[in-house]
Amino acid sequence: MSIVTVPRLGEMTEEVVLIEWLVAVGDRVAVGTPLVLVETDKVESEIPSTANGLVVELMAEEDDELAVGDPVCRIEEGN
Repeated sequence: MSIVTVPRLGEMTEEVVLIEWLVAVGDRVAVGTPLVLVETDKVESEIPSTANGLVVELMAEEDDELAVGDPVCRIEEGN
């Protein structure tokens, strides 16, 4: 099981706002697949998958404010 977290998207960035999910539970993803679109105070960015497998849980909702390191989704690896 792999937990994807909010990465540091800039030197001063501590929080992001989740704008839109690009995947759904049950989707198969590969490393690098864009999972979610987030916004910082300066730019919109995609958070990519860090594992190959099946998306089994979305751990945040659209419009949520998330801090660097917060969990975004859970991926069951190898499926």
